[in-house]
Formats: sequence, structure tokens, C-alpha cells
Amino acid sequence: VQLQASGGGLVQAGDSLRLSCAASGTFGTYALGWFRQAPGKEREFVAAIAWSGERTMYADSVKGRFTISRDNAKNTVYLQMNSLNAEDTAEYYCASRPTAGSNTYYTRTKEYTYWGPGTQVTVSS
Repeated sequence: VQLQASGGGLVQAGDSLRLSCAASGTFGTYALGWFRQAPGKEREFVAAIAWSGERTMYADSVKGRFTISRDNAKNTVYLQMNSLNAEDTAEYYCASRPTAGSNTYYTRTKEYTYWGPGTQVTVSS
């Protein structure tokens, strides 16, 4: 399985960005998640989505501003990020793992099997 994130960039506070992550080599049902890591900090959970797309979870810090979605026909997960602020500056990573059920999501880094290279998001204040 390979994951490739894209869509990062340099924006100003209050702006929006949409990240995409395309998965290849997948088989069966799988959950997807977004994590981020700022310099000097541990990687942290941002958002997760189940295979069905009907169940999602967000970190408190992004709830109400970020939206995760997926298109299984395109094997792609998206992260719409609105009202960005300087604290959102980080390298963003997408991750996936197989699931037996279609409504399961995961929020911890150790629960994910596959990781893609990150995409940098920088928010200037």
C-alpha cells in the first residue's frame, strides 16, 4: 500500500486548504486518518474516517474547522481545513489500515499500518 498526500502550502491565518491523499495497492475495506507533526512535537491525531465514510472523529483542536471525507472509487481521502491558524502549522500525514468492519475508525498512530510522506502546511499569522 502506498499513500501520497498533497495540497499543502503556505497560507495566511483564516485561509483554507484542502489536503488530498491517494492510496494505491489497497485491498478490501480500510480506515483512513490524518495526523500532523510540528517541529519538536510528537505526531498527533487530527481526523479519522471509517470505510463507509459515515463515521468520523476529530481532535478537539480542529473540530468545527476541519472536515475529513473520502471517495472510495478514487481511493482518496480529503481533509478540508478552514479558519487555519498558526497552531495548525505542521507536516500532515495520512495513514491507513485494513478493517474488518465498515464503520470503524482509529485515532492512535500505533493503530495504523501504512503511512505516506507528509505534506507541509504553514500558516502565517
